[in-house]
Amino acid sequence: MSDSSQIEREKVLLAALTGTNANPNWLTSDMVDALLGGHGMLNIAIFNIADVIVSEMRRGTDTDLHLVNAPTQPLDEVLKKTINVAIKAGCDPANAALLSASMLYLTGTKAQVGIPAGNRKLGASARMIAGVDRCGVAAIPTAKRNNKVSGFAAVMAIHQAMLNGELCDVSGYDVVCSGGGIIGHSRLGEDIIFPSMAENGARIGTQAMMDTMAGAGMNPSKFNAALFGAAAILEIIHPDADVAEKYGPHGKVTSAYIAGKVAAETAGLPDKLHVRITGQEYETGQVIGDLGLILKDIGGPSVIGIMALGEIVGVFEEGIAGASAGPINPPLGHVAADAVIAMKCLLEEGANQPDVSAALKKRRYDGSFDPETSMIAMNVVAKKAAQLQSGTVTNSLILASEPVRAQAIYRRAVMAYEYLSEGKGLEEVVHDLDKERQELVEANVSQYLSEMSGKDVKIRLTYIGPGARRKSKLAKQWLAFDAHLDFEIVVDGETTILERFSDQVIPDIATGKRRELAWAAQMAEPLANEMLLASNVVLNITVPATVAAAMGKMTPKEAGTVAQGAGFVTAGIPGSNANAEAAGKLAIEVMNHS
Repeated sequence: MSDSSQIEREKVLLAALTGTNANPNWLTSDMVDALLGGHGMLNIAIFNIADVIVSEMRRGTDTDLHLVNAPTQPLDEVLKKTINVAIKAGCDPANAALLSASMLYLTGTKAQVGIPAGNRKLGASARMIAGVDRCGVAAIPTAKRNNKVSGFAAVMAIHQAMLNGELCDVSGYDVVCSGGGIIGHSRLGEDIIFPSMAENGARIGTQAMMDTMAGAGMNPSKFNAALFGAAAILEIIHPDADVAEKYGPHGKVTSAYIAGKVAAETAGLPDKLHVRITGQEYETGQVIGDLGLILKDIGGPSVIGIMALGEIVGVFEEGIAGASAGPINPPLGHVAADAVIAMKCLLEEGANQPDVSAALKKRRYDGSFDPETSMIAMNVVAKKAAQLQSGTVTNSLILASEPVRAQAIYRRAVMAYEYLSEGKGLEEVVHDLDKERQELVEANVSQYLSEMSGKDVKIRLTYIGPGARRKSKLAKQWLAFDAHLDFEIVVDGETTILERFSDQVIPDIATGKRRELAWAAQMAEPLANEMLLASNVVLNITVPATVAAAMGKMTPKEAGTVAQGAGFVTAGIPGSNANAEAAGKLAIEVMNHS
């Protein structure tokens, strides 16, 4: 290559890198600016709350919930800060209260303390500081799994059991005293009434939630079922009551713990939970009981508030909730678990930002089907969160992901420059990048399934494209809206073919046909979801288009349109062409300036 050619190459690469890097929005088709207003999800609020909590705790602020004879305590000031920053990030006050209380709980703040005067509950404190009304569990929606239900199912089932005399082992008609301490702090209340209601209510409420979700065409969420089942009975029974010593040492176990334990068991959750990276262990029953206690006091969070709570609970490696902690890369609105994991890591004794960043990077590389995409998703959301509030959490996530983002963009820019210099078309470089992305995910999903099943599994897509069943222009153009997916699954040498996975196989299985393919559909799901959510990061479109514009091969608008059309995986939803065009225009400005 001549000196002049080398100089031209470097000018183009510099322009393309500058254009692509100028705005985090240009790396995704997700509408991440809307997240700053709380539209779509509340992950930005989670990042900002985490930054406030780490800042307060690392400077020694007392975040414990104390039994004190005072109207306020230091925790109240921390709650004010976390609630306020969450509201600025788009939360309504009830959601801000829920996320703040839940994240403080995960740092070790008690969910409840003391009876009667001076009694404090974390959820109630957060609700009052946020200035919202309590609404009752019946009015709180579950997280959305396409559809959603509400806590009404658990409340209705529990109340029906009460009406039938099936909830409590004792009838109030047979209780000779009116109540008070003689009931509430004696054998009748603590050893008989409260435990029986906690156990029966949690079981009935949790099962009702699971059955109701199934009745709404949803695969039941075990976490949501247990959470709402526990919350529904805890708004009826004495939630602070000590219970019989058969449940644990006196003064250490309350009715909330019993409700949480039975709810978790009924839903089929694991007995123990472990924080990702740190390994800190929690008892599942305690977590469900405490979060149920918070939920029943918190006010009226919305669907996205409960979804955000699930992303917070994604901090646990057992994967009981949340999309953003798993191997599949979710839409950027769900990228939140990393912030909670970073918060937990930074609060460990002796923790420092570089080590935490290195651990976060390793986790993503070891636990994602497409690690590079995962890191860039983290980077985009952390940078958007830092626009509102920066701190050690957002900085740790940026430090972990920035080198990956830089190398990912540079590699694509070099490849695009070489292709275009050789006379190949922009469509070809985008197609090859997407094919590379598909094959990487296929290989990683195959490895994951092999490890999970103990068998030799190889899975690949033999066809991927839009327009499986609909004739509209939208369905024929965008993969995510009407996907035609064909799979080949080889297990220990035996091949199974799944043709028309989304539009035929899955509906057939769900409606009682072809149940013999259920096992294969479960294997195909991770690969299908990764492909359908691929527009979360659009480097394969933005970078080549920007290079083409900088080289003068096309106008920025033409390059964006062509690149989007060639992105058979990455262009799953509209929007990538506009981002590529914007980056290309800036790249041309850089070229002209030089």
